[in-house]
Amino acid sequence: MAMFTVGILTISDAVSKGQRHDTSGENIERTISRLDVRIDAQDVVPDERDQIRATLLDWCDNRRLDLILTTGGTGLGPRDVTPEATRDVIQREVPGLAELMRMESAKANIHAVLSRAVVGTRGTSLIVNLPGSPKAVVEDLELLLPVLPHAIRINRGEQADHTPPSAGHNRSADHDGHDHNHGHHH
Repeated sequence: MAMFTVGILTISDAVSKGQRHDTSGENIERTISRLDVRIDAQDVVPDERDQIRATLLDWCDNRRLDLILTTGGTGLGPRDVTPEATRDVIQREVPGLAELMRMESAKANIHAVLSRAVVGTRGTSLIVNLPGSPKAVVEDLELLLPVLPHAIRINRGEQADHTPPSAGHNRSADHDGHDHNHGHHH
């Protein structure tokens, strides 16, 4: 697929005050760069719902980034407001991606089930809340790498194909009991 544009938003009181290095943001940049991407926006904001919301709105509506990856603020701490700010902005939720991150991560660390990370779309932008931990951010993003290009293409309206790349076309017609003719979804 054609290259897609990415924004990386680090949400952290400590990083925004210069008290901590943005390792998580750097890890996202390194990991997402395995795909054919151009990082068009990168910023750090404190754990403030209005500032997070304003940045997400700008990146979706003005910069029209294909993918926005946030890190931080997804837990149960009193300052963790990233999911709320994300819900303020998105038009459609994509719960399967958030569930995948929680369930896979919980196999190694049960505390991952406390993540409130949200994934959703606004216009042609896909927003993914990643955790704040530099290690977890890489693990979760790696889980999503195989599906992100497809998700972005569909969200941009470029593809209506539901067949995963590995499945043969003979199987895709009958494995769920009905043929996917592309007329009936629209």
